[in-house]
Amino acid sequence: MTFHLMARRARALSLGLVAALLVVACGGGGTVPSTGVSVRPLSSEFTARKAVAYSPYRTAVSDAERANETITPAMVKQDLELLIAGGFKLIRLFDSSDKVARLTLEVIRDHALDMKVMLGIYVQNGDAAYNAAEIARGIALANTHRNTVLAVSVGNETMVSWSFNKFTSAQIAAYLKTVRDAITQPVTTDDNWAYFANAAGEPNDPKAVLDTVDFVSMHTYPLLDTIPPAVASWDWEQQSAAAGMPRAIAMMDAAIASAKNEHDKVRAHLDSRGRTDLPIVIGETGWKASPSAGEFFRAHPVNQKMYFDRLNTWRDRARASGTGPRAIVYFEAFDEPWKGRDDKWGLFNVARQARCQVQDLYAQVPGVVPEPGSCAAADAVSAPSVVQSTIGQSRYVVYANASIADEARAGALQWIGFGGDSGNGGADTSFSGEVPAGTDADAPYREIAPAPASYGWGHFALSSSAAGSSEVVDLSLFEATGRLNFKLRSTYPGKLEVGFMTGSGATAYDVYLTLSNTNADGYGYVNDGQWHTVSIPIAAIRAAGAPAFGTSAPTSRFDLTKVTHPFSIGDRYGNTGNAGGAAVGSRVKVYVDEVYWSRN
Repeated sequence: MTFHLMARRARALSLGLVAALLVVACGGGGTVPSTGVSVRPLSSEFTARKAVAYSPYRTAVSDAERANETITPAMVKQDLELLIAGGFKLIRLFDSSDKVARLTLEVIRDHALDMKVMLGIYVQNGDAAYNAAEIARGIALANTHRNTVLAVSVGNETMVSWSFNKFTSAQIAAYLKTVRDAITQPVTTDDNWAYFANAAGEPNDPKAVLDTVDFVSMHTYPLLDTIPPAVASWDWEQQSAAAGMPRAIAMMDAAIASAKNEHDKVRAHLDSRGRTDLPIVIGETGWKASPSAGEFFRAHPVNQKMYFDRLNTWRDRARASGTGPRAIVYFEAFDEPWKGRDDKWGLFNVARQARCQVQDLYAQVPGVVPEPGSCAAADAVSAPSVVQSTIGQSRYVVYANASIADEARAGALQWIGFGGDSGNGGADTSFSGEVPAGTDADAPYREIAPAPASYGWGHFALSSSAAGSSEVVDLSLFEATGRLNFKLRSTYPGKLEVGFMTGSGATAYDVYLTLSNTNADGYGYVNDGQWHTVSIPIAAIRAAGAPAFGTSAPTSRFDLTKVTHPFSIGDRYGNTGNAGGAAVGSRVKVYVDEVYWSRN
């Protein structure tokens, strides 16, 4: 799986389709008149075994290190025996490389392990030579290990709109046909649900692929759908439920309902095209054990277990009823630190310690160490209650040392990068910390060292109440004559954006102004490495506002009664006009202090 934020049942079945659905309940099969392709059924072993995605990497902490990490047969054997001990006897491999796939299949064969494989064939856009070699390897492995390889998947997340490795349906269909003609196993491609459902905004019609595959392998990640800039397609906060455990339960119930809804959208689209013969497998889904990309109040080992348990219930009911997914491949077996912000999905951490979701399975297995920490249900995390505060004072302080009599101050601040990094813990979009008092006469103040992503970088302040609830402030009294004030010091080579956000989710509205670094706008900033006081009328910032990424009017609108991020600073290249890439402003520090709103 790659970390990209995803896009966003009614199906009526005529009596004439019932017989076809009975075939689907057994894993597919039959001839499709419109294509002439006889669909190869999934074996009973494929649909009966517990499935998990597997990669063996342990020490690599970057993609470059992964390429150089040595994988040994002993490592793979240890991993597979650990999975088998927990009842996971079907693994999905993502490629047909000698380093991983061939080695894994040979370990299974040489040690007669009770493990079956869904083999991947990884293709790369624009590299025909690589693809030809990879396809040849995959065909050879599928034929050599015919009793172990139960299915083959060509391509991974290549056709959904947000793919970083894009192909057309026709291109993938051609690869699928080449592979399918050379092996006997069922063949598919793995992609996000939105592609297979031909959802709005998806550029690739899946028909060519659907006419070639033997089953659909769709991905669904409710957790990722809650991370900006994605606009959540489900209500993850569940504010209507009581705070604490009731809200956590409601949230995880809603998460699995979202996954089911996406499955049903795919099923409905297949049926609408007369493809009732194609079974659906959930090729990837999972939940993180800890936030690595801003999934605060969501990612936790107990929440991970709650999602895992709900998946198992869904899978068992689907098997009993003959409807729903024929199998679910959980993502993933072990953490992979090389993925950075896309890590922490594992049943086990990288040290092969069992997480809450599988500790019961391994309670009697010698040598299996549980991951430290409580797995009590009460430890599940959930969205904090939202507290609405109306500010009637003449000044609203976001971050400042000095106080005046007529002011209100933001609650406990959390500084979060646009890409999800928070506090002192990230280096993808920006790194922020506080220069402590006593360091110099101006301290304490915020220090931000950008490490831009492809779009740029940014940081915003999020405040919480004393009880830990998210704070939404009504600053409508500041609209007519108010100003946003702060001190800024930097030699940053490009322009900066400053401002705030109102609303959240589908109502989120970016109120950001591009700031001149020569004081040409008269607001006070010069990038000469000295402290400058900046003061901008709220009206001027509002004039530069626009719906937040992934939102649109009229749902997304300016609303000072609901300020959710009272201060933001960054450089989104598309808005500032700065050149893209990490070379612009990378690690050139930006210092911020004395941030407050004033009524005049």
